[in-house]
Amino acid sequence: MTDSAPRRESPMTYVADLHLHSRFARGTSRDLSFENLARWAKIKGIDLLASADFTHPAWFLETTNKLRETGDGLYEYDGVRFVLGTELNCVAELHGRHRRVHLLVLAPSLNVCKRINAALSARGNLESDGRPTIRIAPRELVYTLLEIDRRCLVVPAHAWTPWFGIFGSKSGFDSLEECFEDAVDHIYAVESGLSSDPAMNWRIPELDSRSIVSFSDAHSLPKMGRELTVFEGELSYQGLFDALKTQSIAYTVEFFPQEGKYHHSGHRKCGVNYSPEDVKRDGRRCPVCGRLLTLGVMQRVEELADRDVVTWTDESGLTVADNGRPPYRMLVALKQIIAEGLGVGINSKRVGADYLKLVGEFGDELAVLADAPVADIATVAGDRIAGGIDRVRRGDIFIEPGYDGLYGKVKVLPDRLDQPAASVPGSMR
Repeated sequence: MTDSAPRRESPMTYVADLHLHSRFARGTSRDLSFENLARWAKIKGIDLLASADFTHPAWFLETTNKLRETGDGLYEYDGVRFVLGTELNCVAELHGRHRRVHLLVLAPSLNVCKRINAALSARGNLESDGRPTIRIAPRELVYTLLEIDRRCLVVPAHAWTPWFGIFGSKSGFDSLEECFEDAVDHIYAVESGLSSDPAMNWRIPELDSRSIVSFSDAHSLPKMGRELTVFEGELSYQGLFDALKTQSIAYTVEFFPQEGKYHHSGHRKCGVNYSPEDVKRDGRRCPVCGRLLTLGVMQRVEELADRDVVTWTDESGLTVADNGRPPYRMLVALKQIIAEGLGVGINSKRVGADYLKLVGEFGDELAVLADAPVADIATVAGDRIAGGIDRVRRGDIFIEPGYDGLYGKVKVLPDRLDQPAASVPGSMR
């Protein structure tokens, strides 16, 4: 078994999840309150959270009443820092097509948020959803925000997903410039999304000058932190602004992209799951019903990329390349590993008890997954769970890729610990 190097390389780094939602967004848990967000941030090992959904009037009232200003452009609740953030569904007719693009917005103060909400209220019903539909082109949104405050930030969300991703196959664009036009120089970062990893984004030359960031897009508390960005620099709004602009990132924490629900192309109704090679060979129509497939993230990357990137895993478990970009680490949720190790359901009491025991022993979930010596994990949770964590760190797992809205199926542990997951067809290795 191998051990991992500590995740924080210097005192001037912090772990951030800047894409999540409140209970006022559609399809989200009723448990999403500031009390619970702060509690789970500590469990997960997150230093900075987005406040989420500041455009929703009821949530903004809670934000105003519950968060304490820290004097550096950030806010605090129960020891956890928050940056004011939201997600918008921007809808517009552009270049002869109907476009629907999700964008993250970060703001430096409650007063700035008030002014943003006033400006956007004429473009959509802010009470309808925590992630409201705003009838505005991305370029116009950027300039509207910059007129309010030059420190506002816009980050394309889950950039590659077929629906709502800036590069998505359904309503996306072929470049950032096509989307943002002369406002493109104000776009400093792109969120990779669950179905892509940084290496896939590195294949796009236009993204060389942009930070590739990863966040959870959590709709429930346990999903917080499933993707994270470890920033370098001062934990303040200006520090975050500078880090995004200059790619000051220690590394990102990633879902295995095959686990994302749009990694491959396919047709869920007919059970058709196609890789880019399958699409090239058999075409873009479902062989069962004849309808067009939902083209996945891998397919779009192949269409837009004009170079390959060679990566490898270093001695600390980080995926690196020779391009100078920040590395990344791929992980699987701790509860999933525990459930496989125990052979029970992920929501069982036994899984919950072992999860809290490990978090309590090593400090937080990220510390267990990335930092804790495997031998020490074994003394707390047993060899099988420790072996599962070790396998995830080495990438020795099996994933059936997700497609057309279905998450990929992950198998961390074979029947015996001495059997490599790589012996299963379709393994990661």
